[in-house]
Amino acid sequence: MNFGRLFRIISRLFQFLGVVFGAMADYWIRLAFRTKKSGLLARELWLQRHSRRMLKMFQLKPQVSGAIPTRGLLISNHLSYLDIVVISSVTPAVFVAKKEVRSWPALGLCAQMGGTLFVDRQRRMQVGEMNDEIQKALDAGALVVLFPEGTSSNGQGVLPFRSALLEPAAQHVHSLHVGCLQYSLDEGDAGNEVCYWGDHSFFSHMLNLMGHRTLRASVRFAPFDSDVTDRKELARQLREEVLKLKGEVIV
Repeated sequence: MNFGRLFRIISRLFQFLGVVFGAMADYWIRLAFRTKKSGLLARELWLQRHSRRMLKMFQLKPQVSGAIPTRGLLISNHLSYLDIVVISSVTPAVFVAKKEVRSWPALGLCAQMGGTLFVDRQRRMQVGEMNDEIQKALDAGALVVLFPEGTSSNGQGVLPFRSALLEPAAQHVHSLHVGCLQYSLDEGDAGNEVCYWGDHSFFSHMLNLMGHRTLRASVRFAPFDSDVTDRKELARQLREEVLKLKGEVIV
């Protein structure tokens, strides 16, 4: 490892810790004593504020195309722990994430404080409860982001969409949008060094990412209109729309 890369890792690690501690202090000042309902939109803005600080550490400003959604349900592909940070930096949002995200060092805590809804996909009985939580957030005027692949991938394709949490979308009460994320590096393989999947270790993966000089991200949005009420068919159509965006995105 050359000196320049080592210096970047150490410097960004300290910056990362600074962002996390600053976010925690800001949370206790602004949000700690609010009820979950009254603080929902405030949590969105809190997460956006500190997501932007996190991306500044990487000197990263996402390339955005399409009309940016501000409320309703956003369906997106899923590549990395950076997905929440990137999307949140662009538009305030509430995220639905797998329960394992809670255990991610620092980022898991920030996700939890930002109002993320955590789902245990192994508990079938929780699906109805989670759909109710998503519906409540939508009714409160939030933008709710769902990653229906259920896990992250290396970005070479888009995994089949799971339909269990698409009940609020199938009701067609709130606006529906699709999004597509992509990452690239000047040097290195973004599929392994930015995307977080398989047997990667979180801490070693992030340290390696901090060592890269340049990281780029793009996110493309599009509205989605359908009168389909069957969740499985809706999941198929939504995946097709994300695939279309993926083909159009140039990082």
